[in-house]
Amino acid sequence: MTDRSVTHGTFSLERSYQLPPARVFAAWADPTAKARWFAGPASVEHHLDFRVGGREVNRARGDGGETLTFESVYQDIVPAERIVYASTLHAGETLATASLTTVEFRPTADGTELLLTEQATFLDGHEEPAWRERGTDDWLTALGVELRRPAGAE
Repeated sequence: MTDRSVTHGTFSLERSYQLPPARVFAAWADPTAKARWFAGPASVEHHLDFRVGGREVNRARGDGGETLTFESVYQDIVPAERIVYASTLHAGETLATASLTTVEFRPTADGTELLLTEQATFLDGHEEPAWRERGTDDWLTALGVELRRPAGAE
């Protein structure tokens, strides 16, 4: 018999970017830009259909050689204001995590404050809440690098 467990986790991360909300939002909406900062070097496939009901799929190789598949369905999109998506993470055929993420883009005097909140269910010890938070933090750091790229640079 397999040991079964459920761990619930919620975290919020904040970032400030010195660009207007529309520009920060665009880095989430544009498939080419999103692949650069989100998919990462281990990715073997990234697809983005950025619309309500649309899917995003990122497949990568894990450290053990297994395929990791992160798949999201967009539930709500308000341009330059918010994105809500539901996601799953599979390691091979095994469901590791199911989550709901909200990303808010708030205008500030200097640009944009981004607030990302994720609520997740971690199943059977296949992923830990701290790993997800660290990985998401890394994504937001990579987003900052993407936002510093000169316009039109590939």
